[in-house]
Amino acid sequence: MTPGFIAFFAFTFAVAIGAIWEIFEFGMDQIFGTVMQKPMLGDPSALTDTMWDMIVNAVGAFIISVSGWWYLKKNKSFFMKDWIRKFINRNPQMFQK
Repeated sequence: MTPGFIAFFAFTFAVAIGAIWEIFEFGMDQIFGTVMQKPMLGDPSALTDTMWDMIVNAVGAFIISVSGWWYLKKNKSFFMKDWIRKFINRNPQMFQK
């Protein structure tokens, strides 16, 4: 796996988890009447809260993904490559055509 693919996957995974969390908040508010999505001042809906949560999540995911990409580009050895290689060598029957 290339550092770019790993960074892209990390970014999309983090954003997806953030979206699932927002769906959870919405569901809890609708089903149980909680107030997890707090409306901002002057905004009667929780849309602003949700959008700021998603923006902050995406910015954080981007910063961490770029940091991880840079680390992987700088350090050529990546521990996952060794783990994957060992797993394949120990389980050749799983990788036969």
